[in-house]
Amino acid sequence: MADLFTVTAPLLIRRPDGRQHVAAEIFRHPHGVVYFELFWNLRDPEQSVHVVTGTFKGDGPWKIGDTVIRVLGCHGTDGDLARQFDEWRMYRAQHTDTYPERPFIEAIARRHGAAI
Repeated sequence: MADLFTVTAPLLIRRPDGRQHVAAEIFRHPHGVVYFELFWNLRDPEQSVHVVTGTFKGDGPWKIGDTVIRVLGCHGTDGDLARQFDEWRMYRAQHTDTYPERPFIEAIARRHGAAI
């Protein structure tokens, strides 16, 4: 079984309402996961950090309740989201000095109930 929290490939999260996000950060939660959208640090974390709860199933793709998490496909499969992820990687490379440090990220995740 692939461990969702050790996968190094970008992860796509598809919510039951059809919204899709690529996870910039993902953490265990006692009842599911906490994930951060791409460019979360440029927006209000209350809008860009999400908690997904439900029964955890699968070994990739994974399902938590009615939310599906899978590895992001290539430009031919998930074109728009793959481009967003490319922009995110470029942004991170260019802003290493201003991207929040790990303790700050973990503190936000804990505020959302992450089990860190």
